[in-house]
Amino acid sequence: MKAYGFTAFGGPENETMLDVPVPVPGPGELLVRVRAAGVNPGDWKLRDGGYGDITLPAVLGREVAGTVVETGPDVDGFAVGDEVFGGNPGMVGGWAEFALVTASFAAHRPDGVTPADAAALPVAAATGYDALTGLDLPPGSTLLVNGAGGGVGVPTLQLARARGLVVVGTASPGKHDLVASHGAVPVAYGDGVAERVRAAAPQGVDAVFDTVGGDALRAVAELLADRSKLVTIADRPLAAQLGGSGVERDRSTAVLTALVQLVADGALDPHVTEIRPLDEAGAALATVEAGHTTGKVVISVG
Repeated sequence: MKAYGFTAFGGPENETMLDVPVPVPGPGELLVRVRAAGVNPGDWKLRDGGYGDITLPAVLGREVAGTVVETGPDVDGFAVGDEVFGGNPGMVGGWAEFALVTASFAAHRPDGVTPADAAALPVAAATGYDALTGLDLPPGSTLLVNGAGGGVGVPTLQLARARGLVVVGTASPGKHDLVASHGAVPVAYGDGVAERVRAAAPQGVDAVFDTVGGDALRAVAELLADRSKLVTIADRPLAAQLGGSGVERDRSTAVLTALVQLVADGALDPHVTEIRPLDEAGAALATVEAGHTTGKVVISVG
C-alpha cells in the first residue's frame, strides 16, 4: 500500500513516499481504510527522534478517520463497514491507505461529521477535553489558556465555553480575532502579560492551561493562588516546579464519542483549515512544522 513516512531520524530530507505491507490488526485493534488523517507537531518531532527509537522506515500519522475492513481479536463494539475515527497504536501509521486504530481509543463517526473533522479530534481536541476534565472547574470560573491560538488551544476555547467558563487566551496579535471568535478575551504574549491578563480578568484567574511552556508559562503562573490548577502539555518539569502538573490523558472511546457529538451538535468546530492529498503529505507536515497554521491540517486519503 501507499504511505508517507521517513527512513531515518532527522529533518524533512528523510521523508518519502513508502510502499509498505497492509498491517494486520492485533488484539484490541481495528484495520481501517483511511479516509482522512490529522497532521500534528508530534509528527515532525517523531521524525526528528524526539520520541525515542522506533522501527524504520516508519509511517507518520497518529489520528485517522476511515472505514473498518477488519477487526482483531478481543474487539467489541465495532464491525466491518463501520465508519470510525481514533488514534493509531504507537502514534504511527496513519498517513497510509490502510492503518491500525486502537479500538479502546476509537469511536463511531456520525453521518453529519466529515472524515476530515473527525480525524482532527483524537490529538488536539481530546487533549483540551482531558485538561478541562482534570481541572474540573465549576461554571463561571475563569480559565487562562496560554497559547490559545494553536491547534490545541482553539478547540479548548470552545470546550471551555461549552462548560460555562469565562476564558482568557494569550496569543500572537494575528490570532486575536480567532481567539475572540470563540468567545475568549485575547491577550498578547510577552513582557507585561500578567498585568494584561489581570486587566482582562479583574475577577482573577482560577486555572491555567498551558500549551507553550518555558518563560511564557512562568510568566502566567503567578496569576494563580492555587497552583494545583496549573496544567501543561508543553513543560511538565517546569509546571511541577511551579506547583502544577502535566495533563493526564484519557485516550478512550468515551472521550471521542463526547467530542464528536459536540461537533455534530455544532458546539465544537475542529477548525480544519487545510486539506491536502496523501501525495502532498510532505507539504502538509512542512506547514505544521513552520508553526504558522491557524487551524488543523488534514490529509485526505480516500
